[in-house]
Amino acid sequence: MTAAADASEAAELLAAVPASQRVALVDPRFVGHVHALRLGLTDPRFAAASIPGALTAQPEARPALLRALRRAVAAVGAGSPVAPGAAPVAEDRTVPGRLAVALDAEGTAVQRPELGSLTAAVPTEPDERTAAGAAVAAVDDEDVRLRSAVKAHDGFFTTYFISPYSRYIARWCARRNLTPNQVTTASLITALIAAGCAATGTRGGYVAAGVLLLLSFVLDCTDGQLARYSLQYSTMGAWLDATFDRAKEYAYYAGLALGAARGGDDVWVLALGAMVLQACRHVVDFSFNEANHDAVSNTSPTAALSDKLDSVGWTVWLRRMIVLPIGERWAMIAVLTAVTTPRIVFYALLIGCALAACYTTAGRLLRSLTRKAQRTDRAAGALADLADSGPLAQAVAAVLRRPGGGFTAPFLALVGALVMVAAALFAPYGGWLTVGAAAAYAAVSGLAVSRPLKGALDWLVPPVFRAAEYCTILVLAARSDVPHAVPAAFGLVSAVAYHHYDTVYRIRGGTGAPPQWLVRTIGGHEGRTLVVAVLAAVLTHGSGFTTALTALAAAVALVVLVESIRFWVSSSAPAVHDEGELA
Repeated sequence: MTAAADASEAAELLAAVPASQRVALVDPRFVGHVHALRLGLTDPRFAAASIPGALTAQPEARPALLRALRRAVAAVGAGSPVAPGAAPVAEDRTVPGRLAVALDAEGTAVQRPELGSLTAAVPTEPDERTAAGAAVAAVDDEDVRLRSAVKAHDGFFTTYFISPYSRYIARWCARRNLTPNQVTTASLITALIAAGCAATGTRGGYVAAGVLLLLSFVLDCTDGQLARYSLQYSTMGAWLDATFDRAKEYAYYAGLALGAARGGDDVWVLALGAMVLQACRHVVDFSFNEANHDAVSNTSPTAALSDKLDSVGWTVWLRRMIVLPIGERWAMIAVLTAVTTPRIVFYALLIGCALAACYTTAGRLLRSLTRKAQRTDRAAGALADLADSGPLAQAVAAVLRRPGGGFTAPFLALVGALVMVAAALFAPYGGWLTVGAAAAYAAVSGLAVSRPLKGALDWLVPPVFRAAEYCTILVLAARSDVPHAVPAAFGLVSAVAYHHYDTVYRIRGGTGAPPQWLVRTIGGHEGRTLVVAVLAAVLTHGSGFTTALTALAAAVALVVLVESIRFWVSSSAPAVHDEGELA
């Protein structure tokens, strides 16, 4: 920390700092909580941030800061004190505050964090300084820091059974210099050990698995709370937190299926069905949110009703529990694992998730149909990326255009999906009728995305494509009667689902979808569906189908993981820590 006598010296000191480092300007008269400064000056997610009397700039915003400071020096003359001067009038009249206004005017967004009960002020009179000091003494900033480490909106189980003590675990970790990434990794390892215990197929193993799964969830909550407590947001943390939840849950499904098989009960179809249902639920959420991320619209009656219900506390918790969020879901899985059988666990999971999916999807449909919305090009582009159309669909879209009309895209997608899944279910297994249906599905899916997805229900297109692909793989593997075909299909769907989750979190980070070469290489949803249909027709006997599915899963996993890791450890990845999804 270096003191500057005036604006000219401040500019010289800033210019001397290596370009790769963050810099901060703080008015020497600043009075406030330490955590207020921490929120304003240490959050790595924003290029520039400001609180009253303080301003920080990351390397990418430093040139703009230096230009603004030099303009201030030129305007008021070298040697002017670092205090209020002839800058544009702003609420914060300190030099850092005026520079923040200048950065905003130049186009460099300045984040101004909500301080709540925390104090940040630059008093100019003795009585103001006394009042600011009293305000600081009246609020325990460590208590505020602990409370703000917990997400404002979370599920009932997490809020009342995990967060009351996990926040203290987060503080314990922070004081021992543990990072959120280390806690996230510990959560993954714990869940994998739980899956291994479940795979033993013994009652003791199931009990241990349930306990460890709950412990893994405690750590899963702790990593985000640690990130918020210590403001340790990172690109790697975003990737780990965004993907490990799914990896833990789906690995646990596999462990349960392995444990059941040891006891003579084959539940692999149920395990894969649970994974398919859960993944489709998520893509409904993601797709709807992206479609309405920046939509210009009026408030629908359904949304108005939801807002009214928010004022009735118990309805908020009830609606959060109905969707079976991750806390409630993992608690249910853990308890049922310990006291029942894997088959019962999967039955409960499928029924609960199906009811939750019906509830959430119905609400989104009503919202979409009861309001007028004008969706932006960005939203349409996000939906196109989520559709994951490969070379076949893109070729069809290049030469054909779907008919006009607000519902043609989801209608075509749904028709194609129904034809595909029906053929997989009812056509003679091993025949070429299923292959023909897959070819038709590729053509119809290309037609569905041949125009921008800006219709009221066009957000349904990506989840319909996910359901068609995943269900086709599930049905063909289940009907094959080839040993271990369903576990191989489980691996393939896991690899493809990872690619789809990776796409979602890249879009959320504002960096766009994975590169087109990756989508083309792994075939797109319609290409993979066609390949699996051909494999089922050609390899109808022996273990060839299982081997082919395993090889396809390995190939897809290798390509998407290498590209994903390259992206998330690169400087182009967004510096965010995912807040997590209720579902």
